[in-house]
Amino acid sequence: MTPTTKAELLQGTLDLLILKTLTAGPMHGYSIAQRIQQRSAEVLVVEEGSLYPCLYRMEAKGWITAEWGKSENNRRAKFYSLTRAGRRQLEAEMAIWKRIHRAISLVLQAA
Repeated sequence: MTPTTKAELLQGTLDLLILKTLTAGPMHGYSIAQRIQQRSAEVLVVEEGSLYPCLYRMEAKGWITAEWGKSENNRRAKFYSLTRAGRRQLEAEMAIWKRIHRAISLVLQAA
């Protein structure tokens, strides 16, 4: 992979990224994907084929809710919001991610 290519998300990290993104408030799918791409300095790109199945799965688990509304360009869109269970899941996912990040850093720093 060259430095200019987009990074593929590790399995399981998309939940974390979506939950964290929704802490800013309700958003439709396209806005969630855009926000993740912008906040990652254009490195992480969430494709529709990954985003929507993840959103549906998270909604079924009760981590997010969805409500129809109007987007910025006046189109009908489903807006996703974080639930109380989603906030708890975010905390759990963050703890796991911190442990993984620390473990990988330790391996990379090893002589």
